Amino acid sequence: MERPKLPTRIGKAVALVVICLLVTVPFLVVLSTSLASPEEVTENGGWVLFPTEPTLRAYQEVLSGGTVTRALLVSVGVTVGGTLISLVTTVALAYALSRPHFALRRPLLLMVLFTFLFPPAMLPSYLIVKNLGLLDSYWALALPVAVNVFNLVVMRGFFQGLPEELYDAARMDGAGELRTLVRIVLPLSKAVIAVVGLFYAVGYWNNFFHAILYLNDSSKWPLQAVLQTVITKGQALGGNAGSIGDVSTTSPQTLQMATVVIATVPILVVYPFVQRYFTKGVLTGAIKS
Repeated sequence: MERPKLPTRIGKAVALVVICLLVTVPFLVVLSTSLASPEEVTENGGWVLFPTEPTLRAYQEVLSGGTVTRALLVSVGVTVGGTLISLVTTVALAYALSRPHFALRRPLLLMVLFTFLFPPAMLPSYLIVKNLGLLDSYWALALPVAVNVFNLVVMRGFFQGLPEELYDAARMDGAGELRTLVRIVLPLSKAVIAVVGLFYAVGYWNNFFHAILYLNDSSKWPLQAVLQTVITKGQALGGNAGSIGDVSTTSPQTLQMATVVIATVPILVVYPFVQRYFTKGVLTGAIKS
């Protein structure tokens, strides 16, 4: 390939800078507003780009109330537990669907793809969760979405891309399917497992609709559900009582932005650790999808 001409390279650089600004500036405004004093927020009309006197008072007030702290712990628990459940079920099903000698491989694959093309509606999903006795239970946040079809197809494609000689060698050594999966396939699948795990973790962390739909007790809500209520209703989480709408010594806008930062930072911290697996896992898993 020929080296791009100078105008093309300049255009790419400008486009990259613009995209970076579009991504970083809003987050910088949210972070700066959360660190600003109430007087500075009022003077600037509710938004601050560079606070002159940064303070952590908003974070102290939000985390000391109890609502956000409890919701944060719920989100961490649901994300970790749900991701483990999803990885185990997805790996097991993807491995079964990748083996050509599995008798039910084709009907199961067609069933899975059917749910991808025609996802269940809200009312049938709610009735199923209700009839299973999962309402007001944290299981309702994980079991209905335990397997994502896209992640399943990616992982199945990765398993199919492994050399068939590995499976033949394992069978010659007397290894069963479970031992082959644990001892041979999984150690070679770290990239795709990291990528799929990240997809599941982000999905569980950002999911607020299922919590509002299935959990009648708002004290069980995860952080994103609490954040959605705070943003849509324009209310702040009071510091001392820890409930929505309490009187606070901090600007409501500052408390809202502090809640947004608390809800965003954990995923941003995890992402760099799996970034190096991201491209390799997706591309390799999609070759034979």
